[in-house]
Amino acid sequence: MSQTDACFTAFTQSIAEHTLPTRFTFPFYYDPHPLCILAAEQLQQHLASQHNWQHNFGLTGQLQGAIGKMFGVLLVENVSGEIGFLAAFSGKLAESNHLPGFVPPVFDLLNQNSFFLAEQAKINQVNQMLESLESDPRRLELMAALYAEQDKTSQALDSLKQQMAEDKKMRKQQRAEAEKTLQNEAFMVFSRELDQKSIQQKLQLRDLKLATQTSLTELQSQLNEFENKIAVLAAQRKKQSSALQQAIFAKYQFLNAGGEVKNLNDIFVESEKPAGAGECAAPKLLHYAFNQGFKPLAMAEFWWGASPKSEVRQHQNFYPACLSKCQPILSHMLQGLEVDDNPLLVNPAEGLELSIIYQDDVMLVINKPAEFLSVPGKSITDSVYTRIKAQFPNASGPLIVHRLDMSTSGLMVIALNKRSHQALQKQFILRTVTKRYAALLDGELSVQSGDISLPLRVDLADRPRQMVCYEHGKAAHTYFEVISHQAGRTKVHLYPKTGRTHQLRVHCAHTLGLNTPIVGDDLYGKKEQRLHLHAELLALAHPITGEVLTFIAQAPF
Repeated sequence: MSQTDACFTAFTQSIAEHTLPTRFTFPFYYDPHPLCILAAEQLQQHLASQHNWQHNFGLTGQLQGAIGKMFGVLLVENVSGEIGFLAAFSGKLAESNHLPGFVPPVFDLLNQNSFFLAEQAKINQVNQMLESLESDPRRLELMAALYAEQDKTSQALDSLKQQMAEDKKMRKQQRAEAEKTLQNEAFMVFSRELDQKSIQQKLQLRDLKLATQTSLTELQSQLNEFENKIAVLAAQRKKQSSALQQAIFAKYQFLNAGGEVKNLNDIFVESEKPAGAGECAAPKLLHYAFNQGFKPLAMAEFWWGASPKSEVRQHQNFYPACLSKCQPILSHMLQGLEVDDNPLLVNPAEGLELSIIYQDDVMLVINKPAEFLSVPGKSITDSVYTRIKAQFPNASGPLIVHRLDMSTSGLMVIALNKRSHQALQKQFILRTVTKRYAALLDGELSVQSGDISLPLRVDLADRPRQMVCYEHGKAAHTYFEVISHQAGRTKVHLYPKTGRTHQLRVHCAHTLGLNTPIVGDDLYGKKEQRLHLHAELLALAHPITGEVLTFIAQAPF
């Protein structure tokens, strides 16, 4: 990358044929400006050919320890009126915050003179003391003895209580028999003897509890000496970590177009301070541009390298800025710039019609167009629900039995009353409904059919994206079969056995799934005119008659 001024990089080819953007990129949903695409390609050529530093992106087949990275390019006009770009990477790269040609971090945590390393060393000392206490042989011995004694005590008490219950049952039977055979005085004497045996057993239970409690209390008391020390150190670590985070966040100070400075403590509320905030490419780029007096014109971010195991990231694909870390920061930094309108606030369903393919008194089956919400969203209310509610004003109940993603087209069943809604929804819950989707994949599959089982959960840092998570994810299962190959793409049928959000999209795109995203998937693949995913077959029992009904709407691709 040729440089003319600090991190300002000139284009290596003529850009005269391109017009400059009139407004800055809306960073959370965008089509890259042609000049940003040229800048990204130039940066990618540099990444592929440079030898100044080494980092395993996983592109040479060595996936052990591979870490892909998000890179950003910012189209700028420098103080001399020249058009070029700035480049940045998220986090650190090649174990460094500073690499030639890339903008520096807003605050360098790795600087040897930084307070961070000294404070982190103190916290590490506390961690070592905690680890030492937690692994102390005497503590482990006391824990084992306490658990063994608790188990022994529990067994002894359970055994005695069981014996007491059996003896009580036997005494009741003896009392009943004696009442029939003994005279009053003799019966009274016998009854008192039985009562005495009951009292003796209760006293025996009391004594056993007292004896075992003494032993348990002594062990717990010795163990508490360790646990109290651990609690004190844990509280100290929490206090030190919180203070360090506050100090770090105060050092991350971001300029905006109007010259106003805010740090992360000002930007984030106390309860929502994500780790790594301020280290993403977009805030780095804008801060450097404002600091150097450059005029930001447009930006784009792309992924370079192997995808993380939990997320879906395609090599060289463009991605929007993340929401949890970047949205609050960029909301401040973009003030004073003319920014593109948020396309997510535009109703994509305007002008589209719902096609009803089946109707009776209790249910409907519709063919939903792509880019049409199933239910009202935060910003857009137009949806299948609102359309059906307006068209069938006498319908009762929730109406919507199941949902399709906004970008997915195809068959949906609608209940027109509460009874049919309950009956239909039960079928979806019990998974007795047959569903078949058609999808066009952006690549050729080498297998003909199979099962995909990848647990999913929402990416809390970047909603609505989903991620694979074996610890907290919900089970998600999909069966697939190849239908045809066409011009480097593959048409498949997908049979979801579960109904998780974005299940089919993630199962197709993820490296542990088909590793081939659906054509037009703007979240997990490459954006096109539409997502090529269509719910084309739906078979279920009629909610009143029980008759099995099968509906088909051929995919429009």
